[in-house]
Amino acid sequence: MTASPAALQWLQLGLGVGLGLWTLLFLFRIVLTWYPQLDLERGVLRWIRVPTEPLLAPTRRWIQPIGGVDVAPVIWVGLTSLLRELLVGQQGLVTQLVRQASERLA
Repeated sequence: MTASPAALQWLQLGLGVGLGLWTLLFLFRIVLTWYPQLDLERGVLRWIRVPTEPLLAPTRRWIQPIGGVDVAPVIWVGLTSLLRELLVGQQGLVTQLVRQASERLA
């Protein structure tokens, strides 16, 4: 059973937007490390902490801060960017599936 081109395009869009948002949240976390006095438990900053902390906490246990700098968000920016490129980039897996499905219909 093969997926329709429309379903694959929705998958491509969802993955692209979702992984892009994750990358953006991790970038915000990098910037927030420059301001340790900010309380991530309150207000709008909670919306940045809640979705990222479940990935950052275990990463911090494996990779300790280097020179007092938390590198965990940097690692996750790289991983989410890589995953986004592998899945929905110009030569990504989902992008290739969309092209193949579109060619079958043509």
